[in-house]
Amino acid sequence: MKLNYRRTFFIGLAFMSISAFWQLYDSIVPLILKHTFEIGDTLAGGIMAIDNILALFMLPLFGAFSDKVSTAIGKRMPFILGGTAVAVISMVLIPVADNLVSLPLFVLVLLVALVAMSTYRSPAVALMPDVTPKPLRSQANGIINLMGALGAVFSLALIAFLVPATGVPNYFVIFAIVAAFMVISVAILFVTIKENRIAHEMEALEHPAGDAKEEVMGGSGKMDPLVKRSFWLILASIFFWFFAYNAVTTAFSKYIQSHLGVAGGGFASSLMIATVAAVIAFVPAGMIAARIGRKRTILTGIAVLALCFALASLFTTFSPLLNVLLVFVGFGWAAINVNSYPMVVEMAKGSDIGKYTGYYYTASMSAQILTPVLSGFFMEHVGYGTLFPYATIFMIIAFITMSQVKHGDSKVISPKSKLELLDVED
Repeated sequence: MKLNYRRTFFIGLAFMSISAFWQLYDSIVPLILKHTFEIGDTLAGGIMAIDNILALFMLPLFGAFSDKVSTAIGKRMPFILGGTAVAVISMVLIPVADNLVSLPLFVLVLLVALVAMSTYRSPAVALMPDVTPKPLRSQANGIINLMGALGAVFSLALIAFLVPATGVPNYFVIFAIVAAFMVISVAILFVTIKENRIAHEMEALEHPAGDAKEEVMGGSGKMDPLVKRSFWLILASIFFWFFAYNAVTTAFSKYIQSHLGVAGGGFASSLMIATVAAVIAFVPAGMIAARIGRKRTILTGIAVLALCFALASLFTTFSPLLNVLLVFVGFGWAAINVNSYPMVVEMAKGSDIGKYTGYYYTASMSAQILTPVLSGFFMEHVGYGTLFPYATIFMIIAFITMSQVKHGDSKVISPKSKLELLDVED
């Protein structure tokens, strides 16, 4: 059994466009809130959590909705096309509101963009397990996350080159370029992936095996109690590691400017180092999980992140050594992110992949609703030096809960040749 790399690459274009948007959002919107509208860190954290509040109910809703949709272009594709169209139109108005110093317009267009993104994230992510055999989903998710990281690198590169170190920045060009990037990516996806045909091929391939429900479903169609325990534990783990990681990514642009003294868009260069490291590690992380298991790979990634965050808390001024730590942060995050989503959908029936994708995002988005506010409170009232100790504590908690997960792991693939893991099907 071999992964179709070409197909997975094109499916990853949707996630690449999504990641380009979110990297731009996480990097620039906090700066607009701070410098243009002079909003404090606690309230800014609340505003940054709006997308996660929307996602908390919209991602499961639209994930489950897409499970039941049937159209001539597929069940996921209508959401991807429609959501992207509305998102790109509204997002280019965000810097317009910034230039006009109009908070009502800014909030309005930001809300429209965030709602549009929430309508198609779950369907876009669910497209991968729809067309990938279960044993290969970690490897496929590695490709998907690699594509997402490339989208993030694209946005970070634009920020690094186009945000000046001095003066008042104009973000319109950056937002317009990212919007065009999103449109082109999704257009290529639509042209190259015929969702209905591929889904029928997968159904014919997997249905005769009769293993889709063995581990997780009883005769009544309900989840086995032991599997349900693992399911809740992995959702808790996802919650805690996003509680740690998102606190860092959301506040990093402000942290590195205000606490470490890096001017302008220099923070983007450091973030890009971590993202490029993740790009390098995403595919190997899936392959490693195929050999040693998803759980062990995830636990290793959590331990690496906890250690890196603890060491990062020691810096009071910028040092190149911080970038070295960010390389390991990228590696650790790749190990976690590539393998956690496949573990969740491994516990789902084939017809419920969109719904379980929504559960995954419910856990991650719940954390991302709370952590910008809580970490922002500590930074505003205690000091910016609290950011990395805060992240370290929640990574340790995630390690404890993840160590108790007993289901959803991958079955080890034993290729006839080591090179077989790199084979590409047309």
